[in-house]
Amino acid sequence: MSFIKMLGLQMILSLGLLIMPSVQAASSFSAKLLDWDGQQVPAGQQCQKFGGNQPATPRIEVSGLPATTNLIMLEYSDRSYQPMNHGGHGRMAFAIHQPGKNLMIPSVPGHRFNLPSGFMMVEAHRNPKWDQAGAYMPPCSGGKGNDYYVTVTALHFDGNQATSLAKTVIELGKY
Repeated sequence: MSFIKMLGLQMILSLGLLIMPSVQAASSFSAKLLDWDGQQVPAGQQCQKFGGNQPATPRIEVSGLPATTNLIMLEYSDRSYQPMNHGGHGRMAFAIHQPGKNLMIPSVPGHRFNLPSGFMMVEAHRNPKWDQAGAYMPPCSGGKGNDYYVTVTALHFDGNQATSLAKTVIELGKY
């Protein structure tokens, strides 16, 4: 995807102009964590304020991608704390350069704006005064048992608008 198209997509997504017709949660579309168990946030993967050690998002395996998917939207959230719910821990898109049914989404370091190749920040995490600013804030409730999750959405971006093709939610675990 060209740099200009990526900038256009970033503007569309960050302004909330993403056109999302009825999302079909295709029965074959699924995603699973590769590094976390989904029950408890692993030790060291919490924010730096509470002792995180190089925290990062877990790798995610996506399967059953709709044929025209060329982007994956990832929205990291804290279900237990409404200001950080619905993407409050960061929203990013991952560009797919080789079509296929299966995909492994790499890990993204926390507390940084410089993202790995293929990623684009859509919205930085919403509370930079609580912990370090960045595209992704790892779980940061201080171990109070908050519920963290990521919404994974398959998108098709045609250069002008993004269309949602399928969506699923993965539990990251409690912290």
